[in-house]
Amino acid sequence: MTSTEISPDLVIQGFMPPLKLSNFKLIAFDMDSTLINIECIDEIADAAGRKAEVSAITEAAMRGEITDFKDSLRRRLALLEGVSVASMEAVYAERLQINPGAKALIDACKAAGMKVLLVSGGFTFFADRVKETLGIDYVKANVLAVKNGKLTGKLVMQPWGEICDGEEKRLTVAATCAVLGVTPAQAIAMGDGANDLPMMKLCEAAGGLSVAYHAKPKVRAQAMVAINTGGLDRLLDVMG
Repeated sequence: MTSTEISPDLVIQGFMPPLKLSNFKLIAFDMDSTLINIECIDEIADAAGRKAEVSAITEAAMRGEITDFKDSLRRRLALLEGVSVASMEAVYAERLQINPGAKALIDACKAAGMKVLLVSGGFTFFADRVKETLGIDYVKANVLAVKNGKLTGKLVMQPWGEICDGEEKRLTVAATCAVLGVTPAQAIAMGDGANDLPMMKLCEAAGGLSVAYHAKPKVRAQAMVAINTGGLDRLLDVMG
């Protein structure tokens, strides 16, 4: 795939027609390390003294070195057993920050008539709050099981399944497009890790847009637009 540098930190790969926000009806975001600055599971693990162990699995999964996301998540969740909800509240209050440019990009998308989806392999404990903070329309994420104020190391089964992995992200983008009466050609998918590639490829294959944000090498190489430094709103630099 050929690359064109708009600047050293913003790369368009391959030929694309002029891009206009008004041509799109949906933008789908990953959460951890995309809309927010942290991997929440790693920071929760810190409260259990297991951050190094958990973050190593997270990093390998996001680089695509661990191909079974569900298995990798179950392994990490088991290490969180016994962490208190109070510790998660501290992660949210003290460590989680919205990434630069997120609000500006989402506001611009909504002003153009687009809907906004947050679809995450992370947790509703954080995703629901990010949704409210940024005015996001739809959210899908995993639900942590809690008993007596502490994590059990498991997830709660939801109507669509237990774990939101890459395939579930792809299905969610497709289903949201269907609800809106549009196609993935009118959708933008934005993420940083290997589990974001299925939804990114769905949009790209249909004629929509895939965007890598401060992403792992495998994701940067395959995305149509790669934002390597700066905020999420750098995407607006390539939109008319």
